Amino acid sequence: MNRRNILIGGGGLVLAGAGAAFASMRLMGSMEAFNASVATTRARLAEVPEMRDLIRYATLSANSHNTQPWRFKVAAGSIEILPDFTRRIPVVDPDDHHIFASLGCAAENLAIAAGARGRAGELQFNAADAGSIIFKRGSGSVPAVALFDSIPLRQSTRTEYDGRAVSAAHVALLAAAARLPGVDVILITERAQIDRLRDLIIAANTAQIADPAFTRELKSWLRFNPREALDSGDGLLSVLTGNPVSPSWAGPTMFGWFFNAAAENDKIRKQMDSSAGSKVASACQLPSTTSPYAWAPIPD
Repeated sequence: MNRRNILIGGGGLVLAGAGAAFASMRLMGSMEAFNASVATTRARLAEVPEMRDLIRYATLSANSHNTQPWRFKVAAGSIEILPDFTRRIPVVDPDDHHIFASLGCAAENLAIAAGARGRAGELQFNAADAGSIIFKRGSGSVPAVALFDSIPLRQSTRTEYDGRAVSAAHVALLAAAARLPGVDVILITERAQIDRLRDLIIAANTAQIADPAFTRELKSWLRFNPREALDSGDGLLSVLTGNPVSPSWAGPTMFGWFFNAAAENDKIRKQMDSSAGSKVASACQLPSTTSPYAWAPIPD
């Protein structure tokens, strides 16, 4: 059964449910409203931003399932970023590694945005309690303009690539950007190695999807229509992952119809086969001292 069959169904079934479907569509909201909200969130900072706007740029960072597992505490001349363990995803992140990676990414965005707007400072890891990151205004470095301009443009793609090779110069730039204390990076550009990595990812994905706990957790963070996404302000909007918009009452059931290992592995295979390469990175240790504007361990 493909997605078109799921959405169309038998003629009699569609006619019988036409009235309910029309009512449901009005409750699902529109992509126009969703896109307008996204545009507001990603709007460029004012020349003299408020602390709230700096935090807004921090929240544009990468984070697993768009759980946004952070809290911000503002004081005179500083912003503290704390983990929010109510937003844990224990199946895919049992040791909370991704929570702290997300905090690191948010801290990086915050420091870059502050520096670009004349409020340069430093980041320091605070080991007290559960741990947090503190940004303090001071004599930190001013980041490159390109880094600041990239913050509202960052996105995670789940589409196929164009298959073109990346130049040796750009590969060297990627390697140089990852030369940080405690970080190991392997760049894979040979097709045979990419294929082996693809097969490992597919095997892991097959095992993960076979785990009912993983599927339940993922489903809990899916937002099946624009209205759900706008109301929650978090999670993964299903249409942006290539899945159909559906009413809140039907979304979880429909998800079970089309989410399976074969379909997801086919996506992975196409993405890897059209990719010019892969980067495998890990961070093994948190710095104990201050840095200009960096503390961003990369998820395994």
